[in-house]
Amino acid sequence: MREHYSEHKDKKFYVTTAIAYASRKPHFGNTYEVIMTDAVARFRRQLGEDVFFCTGTDEHGEKIENLAREEGITPKQLVDSVAGEVKSLWDLMNTSYDHFIRTTDGYHEAAVQHMFKEMYERGDIYKGYYEGWYCVPCESFLTDTQAEGGVCPDCGRPVERKREEAYYFKMSKYAPALIKYIEETPGFIEPESRKKEMLNNFLYAGLQDLCVSRTSFKWGIPVTFDSDHVVYVWLDALSNYVTALGYDPENGEAQPDKFKKYWPADVHIIGKDIARFHTIYWPIFLMSQGLPLPKKVFCHPWFNFGADKMSKSKGNIIYADDMAKRVGVDGVRYYALSEMPYANDGSITWESVVTRYNTDLANNLGNLVSRTVAMAKKYFDGSVPSPDEETELDRELKASVSAAVDGVYDNMMTYHVSDALECVFSVLRRANKYIDETTPWTLAKGGDAEKARLGTVIYNLLETIRISAILLYPFIPATSDAIIASLGTDERDYDALETFGGLVPGTKVSEAAPLFARIDEKKFMEEIEAEKAAAEAEKKKAEDVPERPEGVAEITIDDFKNVELRTAEVVACEPVPKAKKLLRLELDLGYERRQVVSGIAKWYSPEDLVGKKVVVVANLKPAVLCSVESRGMILASGEDEVRVVFLSPDTPNGERVR
Repeated sequence: MREHYSEHKDKKFYVTTAIAYASRKPHFGNTYEVIMTDAVARFRRQLGEDVFFCTGTDEHGEKIENLAREEGITPKQLVDSVAGEVKSLWDLMNTSYDHFIRTTDGYHEAAVQHMFKEMYERGDIYKGYYEGWYCVPCESFLTDTQAEGGVCPDCGRPVERKREEAYYFKMSKYAPALIKYIEETPGFIEPESRKKEMLNNFLYAGLQDLCVSRTSFKWGIPVTFDSDHVVYVWLDALSNYVTALGYDPENGEAQPDKFKKYWPADVHIIGKDIARFHTIYWPIFLMSQGLPLPKKVFCHPWFNFGADKMSKSKGNIIYADDMAKRVGVDGVRYYALSEMPYANDGSITWESVVTRYNTDLANNLGNLVSRTVAMAKKYFDGSVPSPDEETELDRELKASVSAAVDGVYDNMMTYHVSDALECVFSVLRRANKYIDETTPWTLAKGGDAEKARLGTVIYNLLETIRISAILLYPFIPATSDAIIASLGTDERDYDALETFGGLVPGTKVSEAAPLFARIDEKKFMEEIEAEKAAAEAEKKKAEDVPERPEGVAEITIDDFKNVELRTAEVVACEPVPKAKKLLRLELDLGYERRQVVSGIAKWYSPEDLVGKKVVVVANLKPAVLCSVESRGMILASGEDEVRVVFLSPDTPNGERVR
């Protein structure tokens, strides 16, 4: 086992997520990023580092302005609602962020305005016209090559042709310096495949100047010296990483202590789809400001639903809060962190969620803890026993624990998060096997020698669980806390992993509440399918809502008063000769009788109508239909299916209908 981690003590560590776009609730794939970043932040704190973890919401742009207009609210009302939802979800996922920034925060907007003005005055920004392709959902400008086929290469949705006055940033001015930096700085962009992609697809091909302002919408940070323009959303959003620390170019050399302490960022953790913005645009903006570049940009893969990308149109979106209702918050965290590989896309299906939960959490972890604590209570009155002589089996278990401590450290330092988790669960599987190999229940029936051996076995199991719980803290913190508390200790830093043997004999253990109850997969999937069917039925119902008919021109109340509607009884009815659609009705209005011709023969026979009370337009000018005079019209509804308006049988004839 490592003897010390002193190199980390009080070392600063600044870690960020990409800020979530405040247009809609983040799905499971989006939520993975904040869970992963939280695991990294917690791990670094365990090492004794001074961590600052920043996340937040990106709240400007054309897409948000359009969505707000569709919903009949202001853009600020929309982003306030979504930002609150994002923050609540991050809190539900038990993420330990230190700062939640919103790009509508006043200090951020002011700093971005000052940055833009300074870049302009330095000559890095100039005024021109933008004409080309634009993806509204991604808020990104595209070349003809990138927009081949009329779709965005990142999201696959249609792009729009735009022409508008705009300010441009001279990307080419800094491109050579950025290429040199990337080539000479190992680990700046990870995984390595993303580094090659950025160099080969963008930088080596030559950077075009970047549009950094817009005039076609207003929901953005205004350019102070040109009120028709708002700052392009990516320059606005990316700057959050420094403004969250209090940076503002107007401060000059007198930047706040927090900025001086934590910048440059140790790592930006982002999705692979926004690598270009974070590894090309952002470093160049920083060069323009004369600021150091972040030490690393880690571009994690995506979570797909099975083999497909999550999307509303496919109806395969999973939300982390919905998932937490079924498997708990730590169930969500564990699945997210264990199923996402280092470089390749991860996959989520409800079947695999249940399998992971039952196999790893309920069986390997939960069952191990409950069995071991139960044996300590049964055989040693709930006290940690003293270990005795060591055997080869004991040494094998301890070696696996030592390997796990090293493995978690090495993998977390290189952002191989799922591999780090696998190191812990490898130990848990070994501990369960150790129980089968040592058969404590048999030892309990033996003499003094067997009882001494039993004490060693139970001690080794409890100590393995203690160390595993500390290693699990970054990933499933609530579960880790519960296990550590049940062992009568509160140590969870890496100092507590110095040696195998930290658990003090005689310490009382307590029964923790069941950590993970096993899920009935059949029942679970039936519930999922039932909810899916209900959601699809609701969607179809919404889609089936008829469109509002065109109607006719509006009339005044006086116009309506000119229509005389009267009640009448059908006293006789017969078909109109040589007219398949027409019936001749004789109506009794009380004060007179009259005949009306109506085109309802397809839906009603004379017998259906005689004796019925109807409504007639009594002052309609007479008309001749198939040689029969018609003095009025009876009311009916429908187009393809006509329904006569019938009144109650006791309705008096000749009443005015109002």
